[in-house]
Amino acid sequence: MCLSLNSAHAEVKKILIIGDSLSTAYGINQNEGWVSLLTQRLHAEAPGVLVINESISGLTTAAGLAELPRYLSQHGAQLVLIELGGNDGLQGLPLAHIKNNLRQMITLVQKNNAQVLLLGMQLPPNYGARYTEGFKLIYPELATEYSMSLVPFLLEGVGGTIQYMQYDNTHPSSDAQVKMLDNVWPYLHPLLK
Repeated sequence: MCLSLNSAHAEVKKILIIGDSLSTAYGINQNEGWVSLLTQRLHAEAPGVLVINESISGLTTAAGLAELPRYLSQHGAQLVLIELGGNDGLQGLPLAHIKNNLRQMITLVQKNNAQVLLLGMQLPPNYGARYTEGFKLIYPELATEYSMSLVPFLLEGVGGTIQYMQYDNTHPSSDAQVKMLDNVWPYLHPLLK
């Protein structure tokens, strides 16, 4: 899905988003999702930016890694937002496997002369302290290793709050989407300059 912005600029900056159901507006109207809200905000604050959303519900880091070369070749984005890992964690996949897939994705993006904004994720506590803490650390460790920007937790102020979750208590409601965008914006905005 491609969300474009009106622009008279000769050069359009492209933002590629590769994520899972959190970035596909799962269970809500497409125009209410945080990616659509991002497009609207960019239209007002940063004209000349094209948002390309290649998120797929259920996407894992392995599947994202397999798709990423094609997306990079097809879109030529200057900035890539990686919002993956949650499905891996919910499946209890090995932490080293998740981290390695994300590491390879970051390397691919950087080799294509694009910046990465990594969107951090956390798991509910029922996966056990050792696994959930290890999972949470994957994102800041990678951000430090690659000297890149990190949204500490995409669902900050959303996850675990009944009013912001759909009936499945896994996917954010439409009411949560502005908060999710507000969690991303302070880290994304400086990368647009």
